Amino acid sequence: MKKRLYRILIFPVLIIGIFIGTVSFKSDFFEIAKQIEIFTTLFKEINMNYVDETNPAALMDTAIKSMLTDLDPYTNYWNEQDVEAARINSAGEYTGIGALVKSGKETITIIEAYKDYPADKAGLKAGDEIIRIGNINVADFKEDAGELLNGAPDSNIEITYKRQGKTMTTSLKRSSVELSAVPFYKLLDDKSGYIVLSRFNNKASAEVGRALKDLKNKGADKIILDLRGNPGGLLNEAVNVSNIFIPEGELIVTTKSVIEKYNREYFTKKEPIDTKIPLVVLVNGRSASASEIVAGAVQDLDRGVIIGARSFGKGLVQRPRELAYGTQLKITISRYYTPSGRCIQALDYRRRDDEGKAVRTRVEDYNEFSTRNGRKVFDGGGVLPDVKLETSEYSDITQALLLQDAIFDYATKYYYSHELKIAENFSFSDSDFNDFKTFLKTSGFEFQTSTEKELLEMIETAEDEQLNTQISSEVDMIRSKISAYKLQELDKKKPEIVSLLTDEIIKRYFYKEGLYEYYTKKNPEIIRAKSILNDPLKYSEILN
Repeated sequence: MKKRLYRILIFPVLIIGIFIGTVSFKSDFFEIAKQIEIFTTLFKEINMNYVDETNPAALMDTAIKSMLTDLDPYTNYWNEQDVEAARINSAGEYTGIGALVKSGKETITIIEAYKDYPADKAGLKAGDEIIRIGNINVADFKEDAGELLNGAPDSNIEITYKRQGKTMTTSLKRSSVELSAVPFYKLLDDKSGYIVLSRFNNKASAEVGRALKDLKNKGADKIILDLRGNPGGLLNEAVNVSNIFIPEGELIVTTKSVIEKYNREYFTKKEPIDTKIPLVVLVNGRSASASEIVAGAVQDLDRGVIIGARSFGKGLVQRPRELAYGTQLKITISRYYTPSGRCIQALDYRRRDDEGKAVRTRVEDYNEFSTRNGRKVFDGGGVLPDVKLETSEYSDITQALLLQDAIFDYATKYYYSHELKIAENFSFSDSDFNDFKTFLKTSGFEFQTSTEKELLEMIETAEDEQLNTQISSEVDMIRSKISAYKLQELDKKKPEIVSLLTDEIIKRYFYKEGLYEYYTKKNPEIIRAKSILNDPLKYSEILN
């Protein structure tokens, strides 16, 4: 029944979306008005005459969001709660329990309890599954139950949760939570200044600037800027962060659109703090958007060395547009280009495969560009680092492990079965890795290769043609070889998997701050960065 309603609603809404997204509003005003009128009358008829009682708000929410899915994953409709969440993310401040959570159908999982905030003080740990908030069961709450965790400062809240099969209850008092853009910085033993930039909110450039000045006052003569895992944020803050290391008047990013007013060039406008200090920027497959603007500008202007793995590849710019009743449309308005002219967007949402998924730009279709010093760089798939490290990679199997929470769940299991008092002493051993592989066999983890997908299609065709019995032995042999390949793939991608497991486990014992401390002594990317920064000849050689 719901699917039928979905089909009834989505067709006219999709038409509206296509027209609004691809044609001039003025030239097609009549067509747009016509389609809106059709949809309005259809919507009224459904809500007035459908056999069962309908929920107009829910139907409209489904229709709008389904329409936008056909465009790109960044063009989104925000209800009032979403607008408030976006404001919090930009400002980095909110009132709640002080924890990163993930909402499911029946539970809310604690992903990270921030040190010294209410959730942490109440004893909540990563992996705990909240089943009840006050007198409300999470499974019965139809909206985002995570919103129930936020509230007025100093208001009390009782939480019932499951941990390792046991049901427990705790009480806490909500407080103001401030999320720093720079959660950690430190002067390392070789006089390298290490700065972690975790988000591009409206405090990002100010916090990076303060950290850099403090580190220089303490004797730092080279800098490591860590953008790994940074999902991005405000474009103007990306320009301002770049400006800290790049002279005034330099082009950092250009945005281009079919709409003239969105075509802009963004230049550095302020006096930089230091344009000469040797600089390394760390990126990985989860460094996106604003992170890639900074990394791309630093690389194109030969201002520093990029180390890690190819970044995410998000070259699209969004802007919120006010709608009625406090709602908003976050809409993709343009593509952005680095100083050399590169658009690092990896997925082409204008082209789709047979399953409706956006097509990734092929390596052979990348275009070549040049940095200021004449080095070759390419578009089409994120920022490719100058120095690649396998510990920074995110292969298909690693992405599957992350998507299915296999690494997170194993870290929870590890935490409750191992004791660790000093972070520096930790090393994820070969026996630990074998235990992880055993864990995957019982955890329900599934990783489907492209060959498997094609095999399943072949089996369905064979059944239609009544050939399945004739080819069953060959199919079994192929399946056996695919299974062997999967095991080999786990071992082949061991460095990147172990790196992520190490990060997640260290956080369980020593919080995010402890993880960054661990990085400064044992992280492969930082070790490599220090090696290059301490070798002026090598540093210069890479940039020239």
